[in-house]
Amino acid sequence: MKVFVAGATGYIGGAVVAALLRRGDRVTGLARSNEKAAALRKAGMDPVMGTLDDTGLLERLSSESDAVINVSISEHRASVAAITDALRGSNKSFIHTSGVSVISDLAWGARSEKVYDEQTPFEPTAGRVNRVAIDKMVIGSARDGVTSSVIYPGVVYGDGNGRENLSAQFSPTYIKLAARHRAGVYIGAGENVMSTVHIDDLVDLYLLALEGAPAGASYFAEDGECTMRELAGYVSRMLGFGGAVVSITRDAAIREFGEPNYYGSNGRVRGVRARRELGWKPGARPLNSLPA
Repeated sequence: MKVFVAGATGYIGGAVVAALLRRGDRVTGLARSNEKAAALRKAGMDPVMGTLDDTGLLERLSSESDAVINVSISEHRASVAAITDALRGSNKSFIHTSGVSVISDLAWGARSEKVYDEQTPFEPTAGRVNRVAIDKMVIGSARDGVTSSVIYPGVVYGDGNGRENLSAQFSPTYIKLAARHRAGVYIGAGENVMSTVHIDDLVDLYLLALEGAPAGASYFAEDGECTMRELAGYVSRMLGFGGAVVSITRDAAIREFGEPNYYGSNGRVRGVRARRELGWKPGARPLNSLPA
């Protein structure tokens, strides 16, 4: 199978590409520099110079491929529209990546008992309205002959394609803040709960969706959950700070991350549909048990 992967050089994308190449697929990916192109070529991919803003190029690469996986910027509407336009009427598979932050509640460190599955209605916060609209655009392309699906990962953890990429799992801003404090950071009490998913389990879901997802499907990807305080401990261990954690106030969080931000939010989901429909069987890897 020939697969075009947008975001092939990222944490999730690199792990997905490695799995596709292991099973013998031909993979094409975008590169913004000669250095990136060389890295993709060394990995066994076919690099093409370009960016998500090159919509004509995206249309061509999509139409020339048997399937498309987008693990790049979730809210880049023009690139997603270019891909769906190119695949219209083809019945080819298009997997788009969003995230469970679409159901976040901005609780500022307080715990919520609300848990969502793929059938639970929700209203996105103001910061996620655009993302949800793009997700709906992808799902709606099923009416135009695209075998489209959207995957919503929880907080992704674990070694992706041979490296731990904490900046991709969280954000460069968060990691810089943790480095400044020499501790993992949480907001308020840090009791807000987030669903998590190991990178290997997430990659398995992409492969299953590529082969068996029906048009218009959506899948929450989770294999457990933990509090933000526990996640902060994970980051601390990965950065070599021995599990040290520190709380910051809501005002400090707004100064560091802007408003809204999701480090103080609950994002609790259950991947019911992926397990039932695709036979997805994520492994049990408690995040806090992972070695530093």
